[in-house]
Amino acid sequence: MNRTKQMQIRIEPELKTKAEAVLSQLGLKPAEYVRMALSQLVLHRGLPFDACIPNSDTVAALDEPAHNLRQFGSTREVFADLKERSETG
Repeated sequence: MNRTKQMQIRIEPELKTKAEAVLSQLGLKPAEYVRMALSQLVLHRGLPFDACIPNSDTVAALDEPAHNLRQFGSTREVFADLKERSETG
């Protein structure tokens, strides 16, 4: 018989409720999901997805207000703009 250990976590009530609703739709119990997530953590020897700190260019792009974004009527206009930027910058 496999022996198990108990793990306790504390999370916000709203997060718990929302997570349980999603897991229920998937036919999973929270403990099953945690077991799966921890198995993937061990299998990948780290997080099973990219978790990184964005570089300064990404941060600047995320901080740029939407009204400063340029809009184009076609892909041809986009490529013309890119070409112009690469020639001048």
